[in-house]
Amino acid sequence: MTTFLVTGGAGFIGSNFVHRAVAAGHSAVNLDALSYAGNPDNLTGLHDHARHKFVHGSINDRALVAKLLSQHQPTAIVNFAAETHVDRSIDDPGAFIRTNIGGTYELLEAALAYWRAMPDAARANFRFLQVSTDEVYGSIATGKFTEESRYAPNSPYAASKAAADHLARAFHATYGLPVLITNCGNNYGPRQFPEKLIPHMILTALAGQPLPVYGDGMHVRDWLHVDDHCDALLRVIEAGKPGGTYNVGGHGERPNIDVVHAICDVLDRNRQRKESHRKLISYVTDRPGHDRRYSLDASKLERELGWRPAVPFETGLAQTVTWYLENLSWCERIKSGGYRVARAGLGRAG
Repeated sequence: MTTFLVTGGAGFIGSNFVHRAVAAGHSAVNLDALSYAGNPDNLTGLHDHARHKFVHGSINDRALVAKLLSQHQPTAIVNFAAETHVDRSIDDPGAFIRTNIGGTYELLEAALAYWRAMPDAARANFRFLQVSTDEVYGSIATGKFTEESRYAPNSPYAASKAAADHLARAFHATYGLPVLITNCGNNYGPRQFPEKLIPHMILTALAGQPLPVYGDGMHVRDWLHVDDHCDALLRVIEAGKPGGTYNVGGHGERPNIDVVHAICDVLDRNRQRKESHRKLISYVTDRPGHDRRYSLDASKLERELGWRPAVPFETGLAQTVTWYLENLSWCERIKSGGYRVARAGLGRAG
């Protein structure tokens, strides 16, 4: 059994990771600032669990992080805490700089002090996992990104994540902190904030509103089910080489318009209307700096650690649409902000 300090553990990927880790017998101290995308509803079933503790707070609060490390003595820190939406980063890059770069720095400093104070045996087993994105590599016309590809971010979001990765790598090279970095493709699955492509298209289609597709819809992404991603992260923490980087790909590469078509087709089978949901598709002006294609080579992770994605895209997408259809009240609470701290009855720290 491992004790994790999970940051951003009330968000989409973080909450799925916490659920998966606790189900596997691990313990999680879950630190989340509950910004717009952090949602205590994502932790339903865990609030009173003996191996899960939620703490409302920020990774920018180094004193709080240090207190949690001292109290709970985790074996690993898993950093999901980040501002993540590209469109928001274009409108307000400052928030991404403060959280993704400044927050990661504060977390690394707290982790370094904690790690240095550990007994030798505990130090050898400790890991700091920086969870990152394929967007740090920029766009690729042909071939696939490997762990050796150069960083070439094209949005403030991607640039902030690239900077955080560089800081994490530098803390390993300079101070010896046992850092691991993972770069993943586009995640999808239950509990994803509705501004992201798949849930946004599902909920917009259910409302009978136009489905906005950027440009010609031929921007290609590598889709990865969140359960597969979380299993990969657990495997990297268990067996990854400190200082190592691992790409996590889902073998689910396809253009955005194909994803939207697939969503419409699943909805057509589940929620019939006079015309196909495809009739709602509307092409809109492309966003600035929109990367044309991402494609990850995950062969290192598959070869060295024995991980492979288990959820085919078609199966995972159908399951995801079903989850949103069955959890529309969750979506309404998200939109209204009804999940915020006071209503959730969550405290700050303890």
